[in-house]
Amino acid sequence: MTEPADPAHRVPLRRLGGLFAPHWPALVLMLTVTVATSVVGTVSPFLVRAVIDTALPRRDLALLYQLGAGLVAVAALVAVLSMLQGWISSRVGLRIMHRLRTEVFAHLQRQSLAFFTRTRAGEVQSRIANDVGGLQNVITSAASSAALQLTTAVAVAVAMAALSWRLMLISLVMTTPAVLVTRQVAALRRRILSQRQLAYEDLTVTVEESLSVNGIQLIKTLGTGPGQVARFTEISTRLVDLELRAQLTGRWRMVALNVLFSAIPAMIYVGAGYAETTTIGTVVAFTGLQSALLQPMMGLLNTGAMVSSSLALFGRVFEYLDLPVEIDDPADPVRIDPATVTGRLRFEDVTVAYPGGGPAAVAGVTIDVPAGTTLAVVGETGAGKSTLASLVPRLRDPTGGRVTLDGIDLRDLTLADLAATVGVVSQETYLLHGTVRDNLRSARPAATDAEIEAAATAAQIHDLITGLPHGYDTVVGSRGHRFSGGERQRIAIARTLLRDPRVLVLDEATSALDTATERAVQQAFDLLTQGRTTITIAHRLSTVRNADQIVVLDHGRVVETGTHASLLGYNGRYTAFLT
Repeated sequence: MTEPADPAHRVPLRRLGGLFAPHWPALVLMLTVTVATSVVGTVSPFLVRAVIDTALPRRDLALLYQLGAGLVAVAALVAVLSMLQGWISSRVGLRIMHRLRTEVFAHLQRQSLAFFTRTRAGEVQSRIANDVGGLQNVITSAASSAALQLTTAVAVAVAMAALSWRLMLISLVMTTPAVLVTRQVAALRRRILSQRQLAYEDLTVTVEESLSVNGIQLIKTLGTGPGQVARFTEISTRLVDLELRAQLTGRWRMVALNVLFSAIPAMIYVGAGYAETTTIGTVVAFTGLQSALLQPMMGLLNTGAMVSSSLALFGRVFEYLDLPVEIDDPADPVRIDPATVTGRLRFEDVTVAYPGGGPAAVAGVTIDVPAGTTLAVVGETGAGKSTLASLVPRLRDPTGGRVTLDGIDLRDLTLADLAATVGVVSQETYLLHGTVRDNLRSARPAATDAEIEAAATAAQIHDLITGLPHGYDTVVGSRGHRFSGGERQRIAIARTLLRDPRVLVLDEATSALDTATERAVQQAFDLLTQGRTTITIAHRLSTVRNADQIVVLDHGRVVETGTHASLLGYNGRYTAFLT
């Protein structure tokens, strides 16, 4: 797979800030608590200096008790404030994570069918699970950690300057190289992190393709199991290498910094030797502050490196959030009541051309389908039948012409109104991994048990369901593979009956069934289509001969139109198609 350009460089910091903007009251409170924690934490070295320079030389036990109590109180207060700050930070971070996950999921729900047909299976799951999930540590802790570390560093630096500005200068000179080294480490980690997420994506795709029901059936029948294991192993090995590189990148640089920081106290002692007025208490307190400064500085540098490297993850998440919505609600929709729709459909000079050039899948098609009638569309494989049918539920939009419902362009309707008006039953029936009842109720969540059973009875599937171990509460399994093709189709018909749409699209819904099963399913279809405008895509004569109108497509164009009897009289394409 070709590696895309690193999206990290396209993520503006303002957009990252926008994630936190709705939580500004909590962030202000957290910042206040953080500042208080940092300020209180700097008091301890001054108490220690008082102990060494004043209380101990004077043998002042009362003062020692007071200073000791002060040290304990400072430690307890810092602990309480730190706990409060951590709680606020986690609460805000988890809410931002929730928002990111739901926004990505909701935006993907709005994508057209074309997006999912050109996107690898598993890639979408990887973006939501691995990329969004990988941001959790950054979002939940980075802001609070950076605020705490920054305020602590500033407070400690001020306290150090108050103790001895000369020793302060020594510390600043010694810590300057850390900033430059950390920026280099962050850049290296960002590049490796982007490569690592691509490897995770490949791993998820492999699992999705290999361990799904259809995938495992194909692997077992082809005997390609060892090859799939080798492919998975290769990707996993590459992932181990990237994980190791991500963890060890810049490690030697950070070790060098730790050695440098360890030498700072020695330099302070030497500097104090040249300052005759510096007391032992000041040196001890200053050294304690220096140690207190090193921890937030290293933490701040590491947090900066972590945030910088996580820009690759943010970039991949925002890349999905920025996907254009190809099929969406209109800005000024025409609202309809699905219950009053008559169901008249009209295709007006419709053309569908796919990106990348090539001949149009549908070209200049004009068809009028009166309300309550049945249109059968026939033709050879690749003639454009399914493409034409997909325009009715707006799984795709025409690139030329228009499709109208009761005289209204489908693109002027809301997707919710259209979904309530148009029902689709396709050749590959998709069932959710839940109970039979859940699958049926997904069409109409408010449906009662009595309505569900009535729909199943009409679809001639009720008796089979009640014969299952748990009846309607039987789990159907992954994609309904415990049922035969005809049984899945009848469940799909029951599901459609519950929605009671005015327009039906039957896309080769019986093409994969044997004759006996097709006969049973066709009886259910006959009931389903009564009084509804129906578009049927089919190959079999038994499915199309009773249609009110038959259209023959050839290379995306209408070549014949009529009834079964009239088309047989032409002795043209339709006759050749049947023979």
